[in-house]
Amino acid sequence: MRQTGLWICRSRLCYFQQALLGGNMLPENHELPAAVAFLRFRPSWDVPGHRSAPKRGQVLGPGPEMALAPWKNFLQITMKRILQQRRLSLYNGAHGYEEELIKKKLQQFSGGSINLSKEDNGIAILTLNNPKLMNAFTGTMMVELQERVTELENWKDGKGLIIHGAGNTFCSGSDLNVVKEISNSQDGMNMCMFMQNTLTRLMRLPLISVALVQGKAFGGGAELTTACDFRLMTPGSEIRFVHKHMGLVPGWGGGARLVRIVGSGAALQLLGGAARVGPERALGLGLAELTLPAADESGALGEARAWLSQYTEGPAAVVRAVKKVVTAGRELPLEDALRTEKDIFGTVWGGPANLQALVRRPKHK
Repeated sequence: MRQTGLWICRSRLCYFQQALLGGNMLPENHELPAAVAFLRFRPSWDVPGHRSAPKRGQVLGPGPEMALAPWKNFLQITMKRILQQRRLSLYNGAHGYEEELIKKKLQQFSGGSINLSKEDNGIAILTLNNPKLMNAFTGTMMVELQERVTELENWKDGKGLIIHGAGNTFCSGSDLNVVKEISNSQDGMNMCMFMQNTLTRLMRLPLISVALVQGKAFGGGAELTTACDFRLMTPGSEIRFVHKHMGLVPGWGGGARLVRIVGSGAALQLLGGAARVGPERALGLGLAELTLPAADESGALGEARAWLSQYTEGPAAVVRAVKKVVTAGRELPLEDALRTEKDIFGTVWGGPANLQALVRRPKHK
């Protein structure tokens, strides 16, 4: 009977990768993750003196594939759950992060809403709706944004996302009434962790996302734009990281993301100078992709849809796969990114879109 083995390893993201090897061997210099330390290889494998976890570099005797299969399936499920958990949350109880308590606190500060509409073409429109306060985030809006992101994570037909603000302006950051009420350090840290979690999940959605910047995108609003793949601006609009003037630094992840978008030097200028960034400068920095002609809300939204459609045209499975490959390349070490790309490639190779393209025999000019 063919020998099989299970190689349990740990990567930078602390997840398990498994590979079927030519023999039952654990590689040299390898440590079993604590999460699987409780696993014991079956005594029925008849490995004398090795009824507990194998040691490094130790070659195990042949074992029936049927005996290995349950452990293989278990580890596949465990790996999926760990990946999902790490995607959904940067913080946990070990960081003092108690999400339900934080949400309960934030919900005390009401006003505004986060509206989501999903269109048949696979593009969703997310609207920041608090125009009386230039769409500033209240506590309930922060919680609603998390709920809308969860909804988008579960939308399997989605391909693209446009985020914009009601009333011809994007977002002026946090509602100052909320800021005053949670001005102690612990409440501020809790809000910071909550919004970093939410915006990281937003950034990792398998949807190609666009921030449509009209009017002002200040403070937290500027940070929100950096969680999108692209930024489109309208005439007279501006992005401004005003945190320094408030005696702060970005706390929603906008600083780290800005460095990755424009580089450390330009990011230092924008954060240290709290500089106003209009469409022309944003284009020069690579912070924006295009200045749209329309200044009114409905016209700009239509133009943003048309611009995004060039990237979302085609089957949802392929568009989502493209975004996943890019996300892996951006966030993972090279070897992990390559393995992830291989896995994603396997989901579309021989799929409906691939087979249809082979029948059409397209010519690329």
